[in-house]
Amino acid sequence: MGIATVLIGLLPTYAAVGWWAPLMLVILRLAQGFALGGEWSGAALVATENAPKGKRALYGTFPQLGAPLGFIFANGLFLIVAAMLPSDDPTRPSDAFLSWGWRIPFLFSAIMVVVGLWVRLTLVESTAFTKAVDTGKVVKLPLGEVCRKYWRELILGTFYMFATYVLFYLMTTFSLSYGRAPLNPGEGQLAGLGYSYNTFVLMLIVGVVFFGIFTLLSGPWADRFGRRKTLIVVSLGIVVFGIAWVPLLSGGFPGVMLWLILGFCLMGATFGPMGALLPELFPTNVRYTGSGISYNVSSIIGAAAAPFVAVWLWAKADGSPALVGVYLAVAGTVTLIALLLGKETKDTAIDR
Repeated sequence: MGIATVLIGLLPTYAAVGWWAPLMLVILRLAQGFALGGEWSGAALVATENAPKGKRALYGTFPQLGAPLGFIFANGLFLIVAAMLPSDDPTRPSDAFLSWGWRIPFLFSAIMVVVGLWVRLTLVESTAFTKAVDTGKVVKLPLGEVCRKYWRELILGTFYMFATYVLFYLMTTFSLSYGRAPLNPGEGQLAGLGYSYNTFVLMLIVGVVFFGIFTLLSGPWADRFGRRKTLIVVSLGIVVFGIAWVPLLSGGFPGVMLWLILGFCLMGATFGPMGALLPELFPTNVRYTGSGISYNVSSIIGAAAAPFVAVWLWAKADGSPALVGVYLAVAGTVTLIALLLGKETKDTAIDR
């Protein structure tokens, strides 16, 4: 992850090498995706398999905090760089930022590579995994084992995460496009909220603070009331929130800010318990593979499609966000059905 991120900051431009530039960017983004695919499961398992009894969901929220903290630090650094390279046109970054300023945050991430390497070199295997090794329960081909014996858990885990991913990308990727789109669009443009880039990113950062807070709060709730009950209530909230998009976004700045805060509060509440819930679906010898597949397949059907579906629905509704909100409500309903079909995992033995 670290090497690919730093190399993005060193990429040549299209003007210099032609189509090789976007090809290299795609390759590095794929490398980041592979890294994240394996990284999340490992982080979640380290947290939950080493957690004290009755606090697995709380401990599982700490890997989840990487998303809101990363968003705040990354976008905050971009805003600092943009402020140091001001533009005469508030609707677009300066030429200096577009030329070389955008590279600074990517190169700065080299510091995180060092920190991450130090963390990994100090880690030890959990008692649960060591027990599986000592008893000869480790599976040589966990992918085949988990698909053959735990296919139901794979499907349920994938749809547990579905609304989470749709909500996250609508509140970040789509909201930034909608927030910056002009109030009175010209030909070929879609109507939006008309905010400048810097203003709306600051609004997003405020919302993401609530994302982080509710990620932490969701852990104790899931430990006390159960993962399933907590997420059923949150999924119902996501459905209602999706239906309420138009009245919220019609309320001027206070309405838009409330929309962002509510969306990110729900995001934290649904994202936090996943650090414990997905690993708990699988036994120790296939837990890494099973939780990782569920998490990442959900990202494909939820996160990868969400920005494209949202923009298409936005255009279909002639610039209104109404259908995008309905899309979110449908995603919340799908996750709600999966939760109703699943079982509570709060009291599941982590070393089974």
